[in-house]
Amino acid sequence: QGVLVPGLGTFAVVRKQIDSVEEMYVVRRPVFQLDMDVSCLRELMFPMVMIPGDIEITPLDYWWLSQTTSLPPDVVRNCVQETILLYSFQLRDRRNLTFAFGDIGVLSCQDNFLCMRFHHTCVAGLESWYPWVALLLT
Repeated sequence: QGVLVPGLGTFAVVRKQIDSVEEMYVVRRPVFQLDMDVSCLRELMFPMVMIPGDIEITPLDYWWLSQTTSLPPDVVRNCVQETILLYSFQLRDRRNLTFAFGDIGVLSCQDNFLCMRFHHTCVAGLESWYPWVALLLT
């Protein structure tokens, strides 16, 4: 399953098969597929992540966020949109700010490379059988 954050990108959990000499592992790991305005990304490098077509992608649930924050859905939507817009302006102006996503990870730009780094607790929390393999892949 994945979540589309309009103007920023898609977060998803994908399965990856790893063959080792001794055995085969299938692990779940988080990925982030960037989907920002290209004018903000000029001269920036970022990893090309492709989310498989069989993964269900749902839009960010502003209503659910409004219930957890006690703010009206339109206020939550506007806050998210304005925050993404502000971050894209910061990227365009070559300011190396980080964009933290709670318990998920950090989107950061260093030396013209934009990268989503997932917290180890997020990765390990998704994969209960082989968390160390998922951590190595992420």
